[in-house]
Amino acid sequence: MKTKIPNILTIGRIIIVPIFVVSFFLPGFYGDIIPFALFVLASFTDYLDGLLARLFKEESKLGEMLDPIADKILVASALILLVMNGTIKNYEVVAAIIILTREILVSGLREFLAKVSVSIPVTSLSKLKTFLQMLSISILLTGDSGNKIINFQDYNAQTIGIILLWLSAFLTLYTAYDYFAKGLDHALNEDDKKD
Repeated sequence: MKTKIPNILTIGRIIIVPIFVVSFFLPGFYGDIIPFALFVLASFTDYLDGLLARLFKEESKLGEMLDPIADKILVASALILLVMNGTIKNYEVVAAIIILTREILVSGLREFLAKVSVSIPVTSLSKLKTFLQMLSISILLTGDSGNKIINFQDYNAQTIGIILLWLSAFLTLYTAYDYFAKGLDHALNEDDKKD
């Protein structure tokens, strides 16, 4: 069986995650830059595998299954590590919880709707949410090294990262509501047919 390039990229993204986690504990500059670089690389492969799959008509069931899993593992790992080391702290943790909860909710909805052959297309707003989420996490991963590069009055890299995290959390709530409303509507319609 021929292995498709998009699937290789998706599997590569999953393989990057444990390396990313280990690199996060490196001291100093390397502990900031290496996880940042790995996260950016993994995020780029997420965009690239989808693009190549559509471009070369190489969509597959394996890719359809693994792609969301790879994304969620990557994002969840990064957010947990950033909370653990205090980069995301206090009430800012709420934004991280919103993002993680949405990932679980949408996964459950997609699984439920797939059983009844209903698909939820990815909206432009969802794509914007994903971009802001990846951007905010990338910036937050730069740590003290990022703060030395970006430091304008009260706005250093970490402050900008947190602002973008909250923005992506608000978009997450909006898009999750949209998904949930469609899923709930379909579930209620199916129940009505049984009555």
